[in-house]
Amino acid sequence: MDSLHQLELIILLLAVVLALTTVAHRILIPYPILLVIGGLVLGMVPGLPTVTLNPDLVFLVFLPPILWAAAYFTSLRDFRDNLRPISLLAVGLVLVTTAAVATTAHAFLGFGWAEAIVLGAIVSPPDAVSATAIGKRLSMPRRIVTILEGESLVNDATALVLYRAAVAAVVSGSFALGETVVHFVYAVVVGVAIGLMVGWLTRWALHVIGESFTEIAVTLLAPYVAWVTGESLHASAVLSCVAGGLYLRQHFSRVVAPTTRIQGRAVWDLVVFLLNGVIFILIGLQLGALQAAIPPDHVRSLLVGGVLISMTAILVRLGWVPMAAVISRCFNPELRARDPRPPWGHLFLVGWTGMRGIVTLAGAMALPVSTHAGHPFPFREEIILLSFAVICATLVLQGLTLAPLIRILGIRGGSEGEREEMQAREHAARAALNRLGELRAEEWPKPDHVEQLHTHYDRRRRRFASDTDVDPDCKQETGEALLRLREETLAAERSALIRLRDDGTISDEVLHRLEHELDVEALRLGLGERRMRSRS
Repeated sequence: MDSLHQLELIILLLAVVLALTTVAHRILIPYPILLVIGGLVLGMVPGLPTVTLNPDLVFLVFLPPILWAAAYFTSLRDFRDNLRPISLLAVGLVLVTTAAVATTAHAFLGFGWAEAIVLGAIVSPPDAVSATAIGKRLSMPRRIVTILEGESLVNDATALVLYRAAVAAVVSGSFALGETVVHFVYAVVVGVAIGLMVGWLTRWALHVIGESFTEIAVTLLAPYVAWVTGESLHASAVLSCVAGGLYLRQHFSRVVAPTTRIQGRAVWDLVVFLLNGVIFILIGLQLGALQAAIPPDHVRSLLVGGVLISMTAILVRLGWVPMAAVISRCFNPELRARDPRPPWGHLFLVGWTGMRGIVTLAGAMALPVSTHAGHPFPFREEIILLSFAVICATLVLQGLTLAPLIRILGIRGGSEGEREEMQAREHAARAALNRLGELRAEEWPKPDHVEQLHTHYDRRRRRFASDTDVDPDCKQETGEALLRLREETLAAERSALIRLRDDGTISDEVLHRLEHELDVEALRLGLGERRMRSRS
């Protein structure tokens, strides 16, 4: 395909992504599902060029920014608080699902054990993109979203280590369990260390630069640096991006100005949206192309195999989630007292939310064509087709039924975030009032300015509201003195919110929301380029 036709195809795909996303919002269907279906239909259009995906390109182009952004917007406090259920899903469930799928493929489909484990490792990890795009769209309770996002951020590391070990066993004809365990530990430790290092370097660069567009460009480059470094050192590139995103979020508020945060959020939202849209429609396109290549006499057997593998993956998850929740509390009275068993409806919802996506797609497409002996990779086509069957079944079947399931189970988003937000608003207003009290003793503030802002923040403290009662034209009417007061009080509010986040009183989600309001106010007053001054 020449470059002109490639450009036309890219433009067509972007147009389809925008159109289907608009339709999805109108009919209240999570857009990843409609994009996969749209890609499947598009792949059957006669005369449309076949899109061939390079698996390495899929991993490198799509995964780093998506994982970095998902980690950045994950609350570290909530992630820490739910580390036990996240670990049970991200490590325990991946191992159990791989074993169950491998057993099914070996017993019913005639796969050898090594090839069966390859298939199990490919389909075992639910996808970070799917969980984020679908879970938040349906307003699930915050803890459920945290667990699903945390699982999907970490489980890829487990699955990819299993995948590479199993592929190596098929290609070379040998398997070393001890070497696999050592590589897993190495991949996790070194991957996290690389992410923290890249996050620290990014923080340092942002502190030095001080120019909005360059700072945003650095944040876009950082996940690719983390990914490439992790891959080069044979560590977990996934965990490198996750650790880097989590680290940078904890320091981002202190090192950049409001303008960078607001513009950066807009840029990142657009980038992640386009990457999500393109990858989901490419999943559908690949599925359509593979379906056309299936020999007619293999359709029935592959259909049966796809149902078997999909049902195995779904049922294992449905069984594992409540079993892990109950058993872990049976043998740990302290855990049972501190964290009672969640409602059965919540457990069922977590068990049902296991959509596969980009990692399964790339893992299937990245399978070698031949072994070291020169023989074709056993069951390669079957593994690819069965993997796509699981993607289609989980994304479409489970994704489309999530909204009605939430309604049937009567599950609603909790009010924890609202309570934390009200508490944070009051605390920020008190911090601003305290700062005003300190500034009264200085010579430069005008008394009427101090009194005006004192009235404003006292009202906010009493009402827990975000409305501003300060004259919106204060910049033009009262000059630099009031602007400096506003800068001081906004800085005091932001510092107070960051401290609340750091000590675990509020989540990063609440900090994001309230910090955005402060940034908008700073831009309105012409203070958008000024960084927060650190005060003890």
